[in-house]
Amino acid sequence: MNVSCLIPCFNERERIAGVLNVVTRSRYINQVVCIDDGSTDGTSGFIKAHWPAVEVIRLQHNKGKTEAIRHGLQYVRHDTLLMIDADLQYLRQDELEAALEAYQKYTAVDMIIMRRINSPWFVKWYRSDVLLSGERILKTADLAQILRQKLKCYQLEVAINRYMLLHKKVVRWMPWSAMNTYKVDKLGVLDGSRKEFNMYVDIVNYVGLSHMCL
Repeated sequence: MNVSCLIPCFNERERIAGVLNVVTRSRYINQVVCIDDGSTDGTSGFIKAHWPAVEVIRLQHNKGKTEAIRHGLQYVRHDTLLMIDADLQYLRQDELEAALEAYQKYTAVDMIIMRRINSPWFVKWYRSDVLLSGERILKTADLAQILRQKLKCYQLEVAINRYMLLHKKVVRWMPWSAMNTYKVDKLGVLDGSRKEFNMYVDIVNYVGLSHMCL
């Protein structure tokens, strides 16, 4: 199995090492592409200095996660794709390898979502530990189809969910100890809360309020 890994990042110099140290050691991942989404903290240089095998694509201006993934997709060389966030904490090599091995073994499965099992209760209550998880293994061709849509910054995961549902794809989840770093921890209470609010506005605009409440 040959796997490409896409990692969008924006000002993640302080956090991305924990992710890259794991994915670059995987025996299944043959290509790692980091899309630096206009960082101002030297993220690109830090990656190039410590992980020279990682391909770094730098965007001059911050365009958001969806556009960063869209840009990075054109550099992907393999049919199987791992999407992973750059700010993960507690990422485990054994869980990553298990997910990749499961995707290889169960060929009828179109996507595996890594479920963030250590998320707070309120995240689990509205199912974001699965539905909004940024860690997914899927076919590169499926993601390319999804990105033919016009999507806003935070709509990518829900767009993937809807595509898989509408096309009757087989989706499974696996337990995942890693947790994302919340925006309030990275940006402070005011800026972080504003970003969180904008994220849910984008999501509701895509799926509709009634769907969010089901």
